Amino acid sequence: MSIELYIIIFMVVLAAFYFVVPFVARAYLKFRGERVITCPETRKPAGVEVDSLHAALTAAYTYPELRLKSCSRWLEHPELKDCGQACLLQIEIGPKDCLVRNILASWYLDKHCASCGREFGEIQWPDHKPTLLSPEGITVEWSQVPAEKVPYVLKTHFPVCWDCHITETFCREYPERIVDRSLVSTGINRRQSA
Repeated sequence: MSIELYIIIFMVVLAAFYFVVPFVARAYLKFRGERVITCPETRKPAGVEVDSLHAALTAAYTYPELRLKSCSRWLEHPELKDCGQACLLQIEIGPKDCLVRNILASWYLDKHCASCGREFGEIQWPDHKPTLLSPEGITVEWSQVPAEKVPYVLKTHFPVCWDCHITETFCREYPERIVDRSLVSTGINRRQSA
């Protein structure tokens, strides 16, 4: 092969990388993650995940083609895997609105920790994620909540910061290691005054 052919191949690859990769990457980032949609058949929330790799690859040559990778209803009823996937229209119309991470971020935005009272503000997801306080008084991490249950949980649980969650979890799991310093200092003060 001649040097000219190598240069032409290099230019074609470079042009493809320059023009195609941004569309692919943008589509992948746009459609990845768990989402909560309203199932058109049951009119109830369902947790779904779009096949973001397929959407990204199809974005290389046309508009991203959406298809579901998973659905919470498929776990209960595997025969529904061949449904019409009409719920994808909700994702096409508002891909950010049904993303679980965005739903949670907007819910926490104007809330205060039910334990310490600290305001949440904007959530930094890579750091310590906020948690929930169940009606039974137990803190719960979001990884323990299926996506389809998110709308119900937001109505029945209270927001808790990560620090309070860790403290509550430690107290619940290791009660024998907890020392109430207020009782200890009160006992010392009584002995000193006697």
